Amino acid sequence: MRCECSERSNSIKQRLVGLHHTAGSGHLGSSLSIVEILTFIRFVWWTDGDDLVLSKGHAATALYSLLVEDGSIPEEHLSTYYQNGTLFAAHPPPNRLPRVPFATGSLGHGLSLAAGMAMARQIKRQQTKVFCVTSDGELNEGSIWEAALFIAHHNLRNVVWLIDRNGIQGFGRTEDVLRLEPLAEKLSAFGFNPIAADGHDFDSLRAARQEAMESTRPVAIICRTIKGNGWSGMQDTVDCHYLPISAKDRQSFVDSLLSGSERGSHPSPT
Repeated sequence: MRCECSERSNSIKQRLVGLHHTAGSGHLGSSLSIVEILTFIRFVWWTDGDDLVLSKGHAATALYSLLVEDGSIPEEHLSTYYQNGTLFAAHPPPNRLPRVPFATGSLGHGLSLAAGMAMARQIKRQQTKVFCVTSDGELNEGSIWEAALFIAHHNLRNVVWLIDRNGIQGFGRTEDVLRLEPLAEKLSAFGFNPIAADGHDFDSLRAARQEAMESTRPVAIICRTIKGNGWSGMQDTVDCHYLPISAKDRQSFVDSLLSGSERGSHPSPT
């Protein structure tokens, strides 16, 4: 299973890096930090009837590439990415693509959407889950914490909240823009079971899943990640949030995937 996940995540990375290079589009760093998280959700944790809300909608290429990987959309459909009239825009569209229940990217709203979906499932006594992936910069938004209160109050354990804790947002380090730490303690005070995980390591994500399944409270999995993971010279920088990837960097990235050396080291969020 670990080997299969690694192969799938590498396939997703090659696909999304190609999309960004061809389109000359930004937000590549935001997509690269969540590839393993999305891969694990879809190919390990997922059961029929589950839903995924990618709250950090600017990482849409990671989601599109995942949908190709799981067979939900044909590979050739992505050829229109970032073009006029495409269904594959910089942010995911609503009700136009399989497994994309909402348009997202107006940051801070995804957890509220996930909470509403989960509440409906609880009322209907359905056993399926709603995964919600947020960025850490989104935690600046009050709507996130309103949703967290709602989830904890109603004990919506069918929400699986995964936080992409790469430590960088649009204008700098999260701890410089608006300090989040001690994040685990804040989440615990709001009624969550905060679970730490390495967001690029499938064994760590598997351990987090086991803890989540045994929890008697809603869970928030704080996934330590690297923004732009694998993009040599650009990872863990604000620039990788915005800049397109060059042909040279794209080739270097693909070469490193093939050699198995793309993984960086985690910076401290502080």
